[in-house]
Amino acid sequence: MSLNPGLLGLRFLLELVALVSAGVLGWRMTDGPGRWLLVVLLPVIAATLWGVFAVPGDPSRSGEAPVAVPGAVRLLVELTVLFGGAAALWFAGLPRLALVSAVVLLVYHVLAYDRVLWLLRR
Repeated sequence: MSLNPGLLGLRFLLELVALVSAGVLGWRMTDGPGRWLLVVLLPVIAATLWGVFAVPGDPSRSGEAPVAVPGAVRLLVELTVLFGGAAALWFAGLPRLALVSAVVLLVYHVLAYDRVLWLLRR
């Protein structure tokens, strides 16, 4: 699998958007001190999922896998975190941003079809 630097950069930005979106949802879910806990906790959970479960030898990552998983499981983690960010925006009351995010994610995954196929073959 060849790594397109533009798609890698876009994926990194999409990861950041997903984490920020989780924080936005945490902020909008409640008032008071619990708000701050959710602003931190939701992105930490998403980042932990993203960072821990990996396919050994994934050229788009370090190649190391703290918890080695098959490619289909990794793809499911990626889809959950990235589209979870879009869902977080929706549930935070930001439907337009959620839809834009979902469309960008769909376009990214079509453009990165070689990575999706690579993951499904592992």
